[in-house]
Amino acid sequence: MEPFRVIEFSTLPAKCAYLDNKLMRMEYKFIEKCPESLNQKLVERGWRRFGEYYSRPNCVDCKDCLSLRIDTMNYTFSKSAKKTIRKNQNTQFIIQKPTLSIDHLNLYEKYHKYMEEKKGWKHYSLNPNSYYELYASGSMNFGKEILYFVDDKLVGVDLVDILSDGLSSIYFFYDPNFAHLSLGRFSMYQQIIIAQTYNLPWVYLGYYVEKCPSLNYKADYKPHEIMQGEPSLTDLPIWLNPEEQ
Repeated sequence: MEPFRVIEFSTLPAKCAYLDNKLMRMEYKFIEKCPESLNQKLVERGWRRFGEYYSRPNCVDCKDCLSLRIDTMNYTFSKSAKKTIRKNQNTQFIIQKPTLSIDHLNLYEKYHKYMEEKKGWKHYSLNPNSYYELYASGSMNFGKEILYFVDDKLVGVDLVDILSDGLSSIYFFYDPNFAHLSLGRFSMYQQIIIAQTYNLPWVYLGYYVEKCPSLNYKADYKPHEIMQGEPSLTDLPIWLNPEEQ
């Protein structure tokens, strides 16, 4: 096993990115050469990976960020989902180790300018080094990108981790000119299909926040489970289906 090191730190309370009139405090682990087994344990306990940084909310007076995972073995595709999949019958994809190219950077910039106008997202341009640190570094042997193409044109980039029990959905961005293909939903369905194909029971979606429009859509993917509390690495993570409680 390659040697690795962990540096832990927390941010000071700052304006919440998800909810108005709330403060957010994040705890981080910077992990060089993270072993696959440790990545698995962290994702199972609600940590999110971006590059070599793992983060999890650690807010004093708010517990609205809930880790959600889709139960892929019991998931059935609705008529609407099947329609979206049919719309993308000419959309091709490949799965590979995360890479960096001019097409990646241009697509990232185009998508975030679009989201700034559409939803008021704060837009930060990324230079090649910043993109690499966020989305390509730290991938080890488990981090992958799913690239989507229409007529050989890159139209979507989906960053995921392949786990022993599922996929961890990290980040997806797409070309707004192809919004009619519902690429966001299509990429989500593809993750579920990949998990089902390889008998992987979960797709970890990160944080669900009921009152945040950018995150509350995750509850639409049913059945799903919600992680209980903030387990440490020595605690057994407990996930429950909210409809069965």
